[in-house]
Amino acid sequence: MHRRRPGRQGAARVTPGGVRSFSGVQFALLGSALLVNVISFSVYPYLAVLLRERMGLGMEQVGVVLGLATLTQLAGGLPGAALAERLGLQRSLLLAMALQTFGSLGFLAGGAWPAVTVAALFLRSAATALYTPSVRGYLVHGTGPDERPRVVSATYAAGNTGVAVGPVLGAPFIHDPSVMFAVAVALHATLTVGHALLPRETRDDREVVEPLRRALGGLAVLPFAVTALTLYLHMNFYQFLSSYAEGRVPTVFFGSAMMGYSLLLVVLQPLVTRRVERMRYEHAMALGFGGLAAGALAFTGGNEISIAAGIAVIGAGNSVLFLKNVLEALARTPRSPAVVFGQQRLAEGTGASLSGLVGGGTYQVFESAGLLPGFWVAIAAQCLLLPAIVLVLHRRLQRPAITPEGS
Repeated sequence: MHRRRPGRQGAARVTPGGVRSFSGVQFALLGSALLVNVISFSVYPYLAVLLRERMGLGMEQVGVVLGLATLTQLAGGLPGAALAERLGLQRSLLLAMALQTFGSLGFLAGGAWPAVTVAALFLRSAATALYTPSVRGYLVHGTGPDERPRVVSATYAAGNTGVAVGPVLGAPFIHDPSVMFAVAVALHATLTVGHALLPRETRDDREVVEPLRRALGGLAVLPFAVTALTLYLHMNFYQFLSSYAEGRVPTVFFGSAMMGYSLLLVVLQPLVTRRVERMRYEHAMALGFGGLAAGALAFTGGNEISIAAGIAVIGAGNSVLFLKNVLEALARTPRSPAVVFGQQRLAEGTGASLSGLVGGGTYQVFESAGLLPGFWVAIAAQCLLLPAIVLVLHRRLQRPAITPEGS
């Protein structure tokens, strides 16, 4: 059966006013990305509770399981992207959704066989590692340089909406999640059928499919390093602010503020897309890391106003930096978009893992000394110093070697 080609018929249409609109296939995939994140984040924030209740694990054991699962999900994006490049984006999306369905079945079965819960967690993490670069690669496949920023922005907006809505929907079910997991099975199965109907993409004759061992070939070094640094500093905020806020602000207030953070990205990124595209990378870094520094300093206040203000400032900065990191990576390498997104996922996994190792120990030192607000001062200092060091090192490495005359 002949399938439509997303790089042509499936590409964005031009309206009579000259404004490009998304194609039906793109709208469907954006909806899918949103729903996938709603399902994932309806349980993700509460996995520690789930693992302790089902398996009786201690927090140290829970931390190891969650750390390995996060590493699988993020760092697995690189082999996932290489597989997608070789297998094809539509086939990879179909495989990823089938794995998600089995993962949801595992979570459901974990109520009777607790150990299956851990297997289901890693299965869904591996599925996400394949799905994320595949769906982003499929969405930008066949789009021109002028269209890509808007498509990337819309992809992030859809994902962030799911991140914001998922925890709210999952909260009432976390102590009795059977109904939630049954619904997840049904939704993932439906999405699997939908992805089977997607048109299969066509491969550019000039596009070379590299073997897995060359997945890092053509790496855009500066965006990779900046993305790793972004996630390292960002995850200090995302992982440790909840512990810092406990006892300082009401739980409902903190949850609402974090939901507001995700929604802020949803609103701001589409509005600033064109400006971010034209912006110099150094300027985007100044806004992003400056926002992280200002937000971290605001957290030292330890009250509702200072914490809400810090979250808002970080959201504004990240709406620029997250988007610019991806656009720079796409612009600086000849590799396919799927592989670029996989490389970026590896950078995210590297930064997130480093944050857990370094940030957790740093947090413990300040907490033991009774100087916990100082943790945020240390993070703010890193936000100002580390990006400058990265830029200096990159420029020195890019500088051609000077050979003596007459040699």
